[in-house]
Amino acid sequence: MDTPTEIVSPPAKTDSVPRRSWRVQEGMPYPLGATWDGLGVNFALFSAHATKVELCLFDRYGKSEVARIELPEYTDEVWHGYLPDARPGMLYGYRVHGPYEPAAGHRFNPNKLLLDPYAKQILGKLTWDPALFGYTIGAEDGDLSFDARDSAPCMPKCRVIDPAFTWGHDRRLQIPWERTIVYEMHVRGYTMRHPAVPQGLRGTCAGLMQKEVVDHIRDLGVTAVELLPLHAYVDDSYLVDRGLRNYWGYNTIGFFAPQPRYLAGTVVNEFKEMVAHFHDAGIEVILDVVYNHTAEGNELGPTLSFKGIDNASYYRLAPDPRYYINDTGTGNTVNLSHQRVLQMVADSLRYWVQEMHVDGFRFDLATILAREPYGFDEGGGFLDSCRQDPILSQVKLIAEPWDCGPGGYQVGRFSPGWAEWNDRFRDTVRAFWRGDPGTLGDMATRLSASPDLFDKRGRKPWASVNFIAAHDGFTLNDLVSFDEKHNEANGEENRDGHAHNLSHNHGVEGPTDDPQIRALRFRQMRNLLATLLFSRGTPMILAGDEFARTQRGNNNAYAQDNDISWVQWEAVDEDARGLTAFTRRLIAIRQSQPMFRRGRFLTGAYNEEIGVKDVTWLDPAGTEMTQEQWTDGNARCFGMLLDGRAQPTGIRRKGSDRTLLLVLNAHDDVVRFRLPEVPGGTHWECLVDTNRPDIDDRPSHAFESEYEVTGRSVLLFEVVPERATVR
Repeated sequence: MDTPTEIVSPPAKTDSVPRRSWRVQEGMPYPLGATWDGLGVNFALFSAHATKVELCLFDRYGKSEVARIELPEYTDEVWHGYLPDARPGMLYGYRVHGPYEPAAGHRFNPNKLLLDPYAKQILGKLTWDPALFGYTIGAEDGDLSFDARDSAPCMPKCRVIDPAFTWGHDRRLQIPWERTIVYEMHVRGYTMRHPAVPQGLRGTCAGLMQKEVVDHIRDLGVTAVELLPLHAYVDDSYLVDRGLRNYWGYNTIGFFAPQPRYLAGTVVNEFKEMVAHFHDAGIEVILDVVYNHTAEGNELGPTLSFKGIDNASYYRLAPDPRYYINDTGTGNTVNLSHQRVLQMVADSLRYWVQEMHVDGFRFDLATILAREPYGFDEGGGFLDSCRQDPILSQVKLIAEPWDCGPGGYQVGRFSPGWAEWNDRFRDTVRAFWRGDPGTLGDMATRLSASPDLFDKRGRKPWASVNFIAAHDGFTLNDLVSFDEKHNEANGEENRDGHAHNLSHNHGVEGPTDDPQIRALRFRQMRNLLATLLFSRGTPMILAGDEFARTQRGNNNAYAQDNDISWVQWEAVDEDARGLTAFTRRLIAIRQSQPMFRRGRFLTGAYNEEIGVKDVTWLDPAGTEMTQEQWTDGNARCFGMLLDGRAQPTGIRRKGSDRTLLLVLNAHDDVVRFRLPEVPGGTHWECLVDTNRPDIDDRPSHAFESEYEVTGRSVLLFEVVPERATVR
């Protein structure tokens, strides 16, 4: 089919809008978005290729368009105007005029109502309809056609807000990375079944700030909640058609507005109240953010915002600009190489820090954010922007360092100041405890904060964000209960989701009442949690893993906004409560033992001055591991001796010279482990034995020579003076 003649957008066919007389002034090109200054509202919208921008105002229900006002000024590619009679609460959107030339990368269509990229609040929900698309679905020439239907009835609307909020004494907590323990959770799923949360508040920020919810998280000992995407997002049409919806939220359409369904009330200050409650409990708030793509998809996707405002600027386009570069696997890629788009992302981040008081961010598919047209660049515009920014450089920045684009796997290659999700830790620890052969050497590296990846350029051990389970994949319980994924509820015949789970069901696929299997599963969960919390680096726990939450074997529950994904508080039994108490104790031990939080990587080098090594790797005979033992595929038990005396004298702190021994046994059978000799007047005491989870906060009796290490278990010993023995 021949390419048709380029189409220039005809006038919108929605000109029969009631015209109330609005006073309009030139206004200012900055700040972008809708800004209430106490006297009126300034509107500013970037578009380099538009020919006209119309501000559309709606009634308080968002149903009827009551006015359409052409923004009168254009400065530095920003369209702007000021309405002295406008007030907070006003609902609005934009219609943007310009060429409809898909072959040249332009997709302007003023018949489509567009969301303001800087909108601070979005009301209503998107209703999937052919009118949302800039082209006519089913037309012979596809996305080269032009659709003249008005999309406003199907679109949510932007709302002007009054940002005023009384923060009182609230400040960012700035908890040191070395003491940070992250708790990944979902705003909605965490409280939908919580018995202490009123029905009308469940699944919202208001529900999450309830005392019983915050108390559980605080008492567990974690220092930061990492909330799955909270920016306004869209339920994918193919999910809606199947009676599902986007639960995880990785389908953003607004970088400044919270997702409407996460607000119990009508004002965004609800989010601020939630942050204030967490801060009051000593807990930081980290947002999982998606700046790599939007909900508009590829050339066949809807026109909701960026595509209709300035498609050629906001997205990375292919050499044939009709098409999109798709490094995200979602249809499009946000163009952070463009100055104004980079500005928008930086403005968004600063907004959430300065206005909403969040403490950091976890960046979805962060490799994309650091990719320039020529490839991944650790010194690219986005990373440089964060590093030099006086606000952003002081908050926690966590990268998911991979994507599906070229050179997408970049673990360990982000710039100093960044932390990174470490999937190598996840996979190695899972494989070791499953009993896979040949994992000892890699396991020792992961216990040591993965120096092969992060020990460079002055980076610290905390740069490795260690995790066993996350939202994407099996929960901790499912990891030890299923050999295979069970994603049938997603409606894709179990073809979706990751098949490389490194899981083991220990004899029965799924739930069982067999007491031996249940006991082994809970011990394995304790092993995994102990490994996580006694490793160098920053530990991240998946919410609910502390009481054995299950997703019924679903390892890709992105569309399950139901009991599969929601935390089942009412299902917590005695065994699960015991796991919670054990997790709480592990965290307390980690926070009390400086050796787990040291700011330097372990080297294993001998310090001649004091005659010790910072770490010594031991075999069960209590002697130093040999190269042959490291490569022995049948070896599954070893010890990690941490000698606190090896820390340089100038940076020692009280308690930092404690000597610890961590023993891991992935054999099925008991191993007799010989404990190293200790100085006179001291002895070894056992702090943790995952086969004896009921050990209380006091150390157990002293050990001088050997300890019978149960199959599939972790032990932690400490050298203490004789007088400290508890009888």
